[in-house]
Amino acid sequence: MTINGQTLRDAIISGANNIYNHRREVDELNVFPVPDGDTGTNMSMTIKNAALELSNVPNNTSAGETAKKAASAMLRGARGNSGVILSLLFRGLSKGLSGKDCASAADLSAAFKIGVDAAYKSVMKPTEGTILTVAREAYENTADKTSANVEDFLAIYIDEAKKSLEKTPELLPTLKKAGVVDAGGMGYIVILEGMLSVISNKGIIPNSDDVKPSAPAAVAAAEQKPSFAYNAEFVVVKNSSKNSDALLAVLETLGENVMIADADGIIKVNIDTDHPGKAIEEGIKFGELTKIKIENIREQKELVVKADKAQQEKRKPPVEPINETGFVAVAAGAGIEALFKDLGADNVVCGGQTMNPSTEDILEAIGQTPAKNVFVLPNNKNIIMAAEQAAELADRNVCVLQTRTIPQGITAMMNFDPDGDFAVNRAAMTEAFDRVSSGQITFAVRDSEFDGHKIKEGELLAMDNGKIVFTERNLSKALTKLVKRLISPSSSYITVIYGSDVSDEDAQEAFEALRQRISSDIDIVLVNGGQPVYYYIISVE
Repeated sequence: MTINGQTLRDAIISGANNIYNHRREVDELNVFPVPDGDTGTNMSMTIKNAALELSNVPNNTSAGETAKKAASAMLRGARGNSGVILSLLFRGLSKGLSGKDCASAADLSAAFKIGVDAAYKSVMKPTEGTILTVAREAYENTADKTSANVEDFLAIYIDEAKKSLEKTPELLPTLKKAGVVDAGGMGYIVILEGMLSVISNKGIIPNSDDVKPSAPAAVAAAEQKPSFAYNAEFVVVKNSSKNSDALLAVLETLGENVMIADADGIIKVNIDTDHPGKAIEEGIKFGELTKIKIENIREQKELVVKADKAQQEKRKPPVEPINETGFVAVAAGAGIEALFKDLGADNVVCGGQTMNPSTEDILEAIGQTPAKNVFVLPNNKNIIMAAEQAAELADRNVCVLQTRTIPQGITAMMNFDPDGDFAVNRAAMTEAFDRVSSGQITFAVRDSEFDGHKIKEGELLAMDNGKIVFTERNLSKALTKLVKRLISPSSSYITVIYGSDVSDEDAQEAFEALRQRISSDIDIVLVNGGQPVYYYIISVE
């Protein structure tokens, strides 16, 4: 038994639907408690791009051409490291089936091998216990099973992938400690199971809603009709010793996504509800209210969808490369974007933590940079691989600097010499950003234990160059404590960038408290970055 292009088309669409339906389950396998790009969501967004492309492919299209269209769409739509690796595995499918009308088990096996090799080569330091291991071992343990028909072969391949997935905690201690398997490997298996449903004549697994395949996570969520009309946020300054559990119990009857943080006499409340007034009335019973904010969720979602449609319609062709050198930076927050522009960035791609831009987003920005040589600053470790894929597709010379934080990206640009040649600048900027110490303060999205730290959902997380070093309840204290940890005897300059969830007043107050605790020999600057996710981003040089 072989499969033709129509079957392969439907199988990939089914796989895309299956990972979309289970993306949250895959996301929850992420052991790092900070808000991140989320493996399941990124993989879903990547393959959904292929599903959209394939939805218009005729029934008589060959298997080879179908695989080629899917791989091309996935490459351009790849988001996050997991999405890029997934696109490379499917690029192997494209190369392995090239020129073939139908695909046999032997063809699929050869294609899986090509994909595994490409995925391993794309990662600078491949880590075993990830999707790479699952894909490799599944191929290796089924390479001698190609005499079976395609349905049986794929079923065996999936069984071997599951066996490999179960062993991932033994290869990665962080997985074992958290009691979970690798998220990327699980996502890969979910996609394969969706494909097997078609190949075994059980039909296409339906999408759990009508979200368009190409929509990013924010748009996908926006296109779903919200259960409740309003989002309410407020802070209660407690006037009694009442337990906030009582408030939580009542609020849960009024809506969903209820979040309460109770510390230092303050209760922070967030709830989606149809009756924000009732939620506020309940809060008043516990104390005086402040910082009340009510937003219409449905209105916001409509704006997100409209913005996405406008973005899709305004894709622009590349411009003429008239300058010698240009820059593309990835950043989120009006203040940070403006900062990169002031430093000379030709284009800033909106993205970062929780919002990884696609390969195509970065590629378009490169094309809109009027330069023969373009430096790309990903500024996030989960965006580097997508940037590197974009570089391969670009029509000009591109160098992706391995910047993993906003401070590294800023320092790299500050050390660019307009009179220096490309190679000299690449070396100088890399050396400069490697010397930068970066700190971030964010919040825990789940209860966790990481690197010996017991973490509760909602706690402030302080990170030293990407590593969680302590938790805190008070934001101002967390800022001072983290900065003091980052500085060294050679430090001379500190930049504190505050985010969208920190008011100007609170930022200035925390900044003044910091100045009193830091040596006067060190220059300190406060910047309104407006970034999401991170309350503060700190650069120490």
